[in-house]
Amino acid sequence: MSYNQIKPLLGVSKSSLSSWLQGYPLSEERLRSLRDFSEIRIEKYRNTMQAKREKRFAETYKQEKMKYLPLSEKELFVAGLFLYWGEGVKGLKRSVGLYNTNPQMIKFGLFWYIKILKIPAEKIRIKLHLYSDMNIKKEMNFWSKELKFPLSRFSNPYIKNTKKADINNKGGFGHGTCGLLFNDVFLKERILAAIQAIADYYENRI
Repeated sequence: MSYNQIKPLLGVSKSSLSSWLQGYPLSEERLRSLRDFSEIRIEKYRNTMQAKREKRFAETYKQEKMKYLPLSEKELFVAGLFLYWGEGVKGLKRSVGLYNTNPQMIKFGLFWYIKILKIPAEKIRIKLHLYSDMNIKKEMNFWSKELKFPLSRFSNPYIKNTKKADINNKGGFGHGTCGLLFNDVFLKERILAAIQAIADYYENRI
């Protein structure tokens, strides 16, 4: 081991270790191994690679943004259909409903509702699914601020018996699940029919 690895184990200074171990030199091979795999060297390497990844992503982001944006109204409609296919309420007898934990995804869903589906903003209700160990008022205020929707448009949240801490310790459910709800059976049929048409068309084209 290197002096830096031994120091915290024994609680002594590097100079003391140097004095104690001067008669026990490491081989050249071991010195090279420690030098190549030192924590400082590894951390510098990680930081360098992280900077390269971030730079590459920023360049790719710029290229993709120029290539695809802005989307046409038809493209936005189809993008929303795929989002609803994955995250929407499917039953015909239930409301148009889109649920997710990601605020950006919910904001896109809200944009899709209002700008593409032409749903009046005042007709949309917000329904939160939260965990028992959450600060309910705080989370409702969070989503209200994110979506720029008054709390008067929020239904009473559904509180799960489970705790957020027991589900995910990485913050994946940091603010619970947010749902966008709207009652219109004909719009629901239109959305589901369009999704089914896409599914049927591409089902056997592999």
